[in-house]
Amino acid sequence: MNKGRMLALILALATIGLIFIGTKWPGPSALHYAGGGQLGHSLDTPRAALENFGDEIRSKDFQKAYASLANKAEFTQAEFEHDLTGYDANLRTYSAISHFDMAPLHATDNDADYRLRLHWATVVGDAVTSRDVRLVRNGDAWQVVWPLEKRPSLPPQVIPVNYLRWDVIYRGAGDDWGTQDVDAPHVRIIDMHPVQRAEGLVILGELLNEDVVPAYVSVNATLLNRNQEPIATEGSFDMIQHLLLPKAVTPFLIRFPNTTLSQVASVRMNPFSTLIPASADPVIEIQNEHLDPAPNASLSGQVVNQSGEIANVAHVLGTFYDKSGNLVWVAGQYVDRALLPQTPVGFDIHIPEDLARQVSSQRTVVSTFSMGGTA
Repeated sequence: MNKGRMLALILALATIGLIFIGTKWPGPSALHYAGGGQLGHSLDTPRAALENFGDEIRSKDFQKAYASLANKAEFTQAEFEHDLTGYDANLRTYSAISHFDMAPLHATDNDADYRLRLHWATVVGDAVTSRDVRLVRNGDAWQVVWPLEKRPSLPPQVIPVNYLRWDVIYRGAGDDWGTQDVDAPHVRIIDMHPVQRAEGLVILGELLNEDVVPAYVSVNATLLNRNQEPIATEGSFDMIQHLLLPKAVTPFLIRFPNTTLSQVASVRMNPFSTLIPASADPVIEIQNEHLDPAPNASLSGQVVNQSGEIANVAHVLGTFYDKSGNLVWVAGQYVDRALLPQTPVGFDIHIPEDLARQVSSQRTVVSTFSMGGTA
């Protein structure tokens, strides 16, 4: 009985002690608790205010995020939402912010500048957008001044359409055109070699459509050991220009994570092609292309949609060569907004620093996806 009372007394004292500690030194969840049963952040520092704003847009509470802005009188809530997710359907439209990070740039007693990086979880992996955001003090609280990027206004214009187009008519069930339909386009791998990276083995190469018809292409690679037994098989997925017009060349890159070249005796390559209808529109022009050397090596420039149709998603692929014309690396970047007609949009493709010193030239191609299909 005495032992039971002693145990109860110890538990009671421990509970009182924990309550005291939680009141005196509250944890992060308690500090962030706001009224109305929701978690929030204090607004008494610029970092806390920006973190609170980031949490609101990450949870898609655009109404609350817009209401907290210091400059909301300059634009509507609809413009604010479209600025984040896109005025036209694009990669971000069907994505969500997985997380964000902040880097301070400048601060005084009454204002501060931060770089806000939003990481979007998309079907093709992590896509990052960056904004330099200003915060201002309003009494005891801080507010975000959002740098809205308004949609460009396009003047009325006439754009002539004179592009090539290929249509495909297949044999129907009641037609007697022979024993088979049109053969698949002839494609050929014209370059391929493995590159060892810290994250694993990478297969680089180029594929040529040597036919006179367009092809939807893909490439698989199978690694074989010394006994010619398969180790692993992977595909190029999105690191390739899938729609290949006649006589066109696409780079490809295939990753084998956690695999080393010493495990591999040979590589079996399997290119695939399918005949599809296609057109040479939209025409995407690349402007102001520039190779920036190491450190922070990159290929930067602008893509311009020369057609009259919107290209909803664009993927820029860079192929990098050394002085002898040998393939060194393949890298790409998805443009995070729709390509409007005649409107330049920038891109910046990172090149690994150890490989950048070998790069002497490059070739750039752009794959696009419109609501009507790929191009």
